[in-house]
Amino acid sequence: MNPLLAHIVDDDEAIRDALTWLLRTRNVASRTWSSAEEFLAAWQPDFHGCVVLDIRMREMSGLECFDVLLERGNNMPVIFLTGHGDVPMAVGALKKGAFDFLEKPFDDNALVDVVIRAVESDARRMASQEAQATMSSRLAQLTPREIEVMHLVLTGKFNKVIADELNISMRTVEVHRSRVFEKMGVRSAVELAQLLAPGRD
Repeated sequence: MNPLLAHIVDDDEAIRDALTWLLRTRNVASRTWSSAEEFLAAWQPDFHGCVVLDIRMREMSGLECFDVLLERGNNMPVIFLTGHGDVPMAVGALKKGAFDFLEKPFDDNALVDVVIRAVESDARRMASQEAQATMSSRLAQLTPREIEVMHLVLTGKFNKVIADELNISMRTVEVHRSRVFEKMGVRSAVELAQLLAPGRD
């Protein structure tokens, strides 16, 4: 799956075609939508990349579309294309969580740079979610005793101390420790601590 993908939502076909060509020059793929309604009808929670959204369209506006996306829990960064008179509305959208806005006529390079920043941001989010899902899956494989041993290992305690605290043999601690490392996909207590460090992607 190519993370460099922009969903272009604009009711002007010429704009859609121009943006598609422009993004292609920087290796960013595009999917185009002729209206907010068309995009929302196709939208799925696992869509990735970013949304380039015209703020003014004939039927549903870009702002209305953005509100629906927020209600649905959309995670993709949204970039607004605005006319001069729409800047206050775009600023309001930023306060709601939009990624950025560009005023027409926009600089081609500036637009592509913003889109690339947005899709890279989304790629990092997806990687973080995948890492968290992998972590949860690995932790779910541990037995209650292995979790106890893991917590004590993370405090830096030696096997003998862990054995005394849990009233089990050192050999049993070694077996549990080995299984924890295997299930968590690490080779040492240091790697385990790094894997479980708060804020790690």
